[in-house]
Amino acid sequence: MLEKIREIYKEVESIVIENAEQLEKFRIAYVGRKGVIADLFENLRNAPPEDRRAIGAELNNLKNLAQDTFTQNRDRLENEQTQTGQPAPVDLTLPGTPNQLGAVHPLSIVRARIVEIFERIGFNVADGPEIEDDWHNFTALNFPPNHPARDMQDTFFVEKNPDIALRTHTSSVQVRLMENGKPPFRAIMPGRVYRNEAISARAHCLFHQVEGLYIDENVSFADLKQTLYYFAKELFGKDTKIRFRPSFFPFTEPSAEIDISCFICKGKGCNICKYSGWVEIGGSGMVDPNVLSNCGIDPEKYTGFAFGMGIERITMLLYQVKDIRLFTENDVRFLRQFGPVS
Repeated sequence: MLEKIREIYKEVESIVIENAEQLEKFRIAYVGRKGVIADLFENLRNAPPEDRRAIGAELNNLKNLAQDTFTQNRDRLENEQTQTGQPAPVDLTLPGTPNQLGAVHPLSIVRARIVEIFERIGFNVADGPEIEDDWHNFTALNFPPNHPARDMQDTFFVEKNPDIALRTHTSSVQVRLMENGKPPFRAIMPGRVYRNEAISARAHCLFHQVEGLYIDENVSFADLKQTLYYFAKELFGKDTKIRFRPSFFPFTEPSAEIDISCFICKGKGCNICKYSGWVEIGGSGMVDPNVLSNCGIDPEKYTGFAFGMGIERITMLLYQVKDIRLFTENDVRFLRQFGPVS
């Protein structure tokens, strides 16, 4: 058996490998599990006990030589192919890489659905910066100097600059739209907004809004109500109950909160609707004449309405999600559950 090992040793030493095909043949013949060296190891148990130690040592030397020869020639061939610009050899015995399909985020699904509904009735999509100055975020929208929203506990200011902040609503896009154009305007403004709030199941410091603006001659509150009735019926279904509650916003007068019947508890009461059976999805109202004047629009000639709503709140209703924090935790088990809203 020692003679056989020494013969193979000389064979391995004398082999010249010039291409990938020869390298593969060498691997199968000497390095592979069914090669001659593997057979010699298998037959080692048949050798006399007193000779096994010496034979084993020779076999290990042979195995190391074969492995080193294979590794050196493989690296040499790969380097030569890289230098000549040829692709590296592909090991067809390796398992393929499975293709994994991702899922669209539920907020993106609902945002696209909202945009689609409003585009059907002539609304365009407008966008603006997320870092805003005081004029566009507060002053032009009729916020008084002492309004609580201007306090640091409610707004994220940039480097403690009282004039620059992360926008607290997408109403700032409405101001930019009115400043840079002439009526009529009919647009919606979806986007991220930021407020310095405690994070809980119902609130977050980062969330998404979609606001709408329509300004033209002879626009009335009836136009606002019919627009929102159409939106709610299209998104939540024809059986959805809707109500308007009188409210106050600095940039609209008169103003109203928009409520719909809770999808999760069917009006019986749960933690999402605060056990009232109703969920507030946004606010609305007629654009205050001061806001129109601040943006260079004649309030004697033009009137308009505005509305805004949280995309997270709407998504929670549509998919019966009870914790708003799930949208930003990036748990793939949660995200993979969602498909388009029917």
